[in-house]
Amino acid sequence: MIALITGGSGFVGRHLADHLSDCGDEVITTDISDGGPDLLDQDAMSELLLAVRPDVVYHLAGQADVGASWENPRKTFQINAEGTLNVLSACRQAGVKKILTVSSAEVYGKVDSEELPVKETFPLAPASPYAVSKAAAETISIFEASRGLNVMCARSFNHFGPGQSPHFVASALARRILQAKKDGKAAIPTGRLDTRRDFTDVRDVVRAYRSIICNGTSGESYNVCSGKDRTIGELAEALMAASECSIDLVPDASLQRPSDLPALRGDNTKIRSHTGWEPIVKFEKTVKDIIDSTQSLIN
Repeated sequence: MIALITGGSGFVGRHLADHLSDCGDEVITTDISDGGPDLLDQDAMSELLLAVRPDVVYHLAGQADVGASWENPRKTFQINAEGTLNVLSACRQAGVKKILTVSSAEVYGKVDSEELPVKETFPLAPASPYAVSKAAAETISIFEASRGLNVMCARSFNHFGPGQSPHFVASALARRILQAKKDGKAAIPTGRLDTRRDFTDVRDVVRAYRSIICNGTSGESYNVCSGKDRTIGELAEALMAASECSIDLVPDASLQRPSDLPALRGDNTKIRSHTGWEPIVKFEKTVKDIIDSTQSLIN
């Protein structure tokens, strides 16, 4: 089948393109960084979809930086919510058979520990401009599904892996650790170390996306997660072990987000039962791959 990926030059987009190609799909990517249409340009987006006529669309493009969303909440909302509406409208015009829109576990907001792991039925309570924009994009997707468009949502928890931007915690920590090791420094600054997150390897995440497209139900949202949570401190320790060094971790308030959620762990029962997907890449392998890929940037 012909698959179009918006945000195809991004971290997940690149991995998704590789996975779809390995599965035998014909892959077309678009990204504003490579001259593709702006999500806010409805006419240009429609022109692209009508020219390509893909069977399926994976809508990954958007403003993905939670911290940056506090600096420009209006722009974040426009890109993630209005942009999703534009993509779905273009898909309707082009007769696209199936669409996956990618949301985020941030839409759940603060979840009490006794309510973890969080299921898709948990009420949404977004606690950042980014999360609000993603919740709106989901609502738009469900609305379009009610009007006959075959669209599903993936609520991705923390994904990580080789090649991720340093704006995200695993990559940022890996770079600081390896740079400190190279420079002979004894300590690095960090955000909160007791925050707990559910990490999934990006290669498992893109497998989940295709599984939802192939076997998911229109109008449904699916948690994409490992079902296990770890503290940021545990992640940092694993990265140091993989880089064969020991460095002091010094909490720095400037690296904390305004609404850091204390803990988040997902329940992946629904995606398992609907699609047969399950995570297979071990946490330790992902950590080693992150260190190996980051090492070349430090040398």
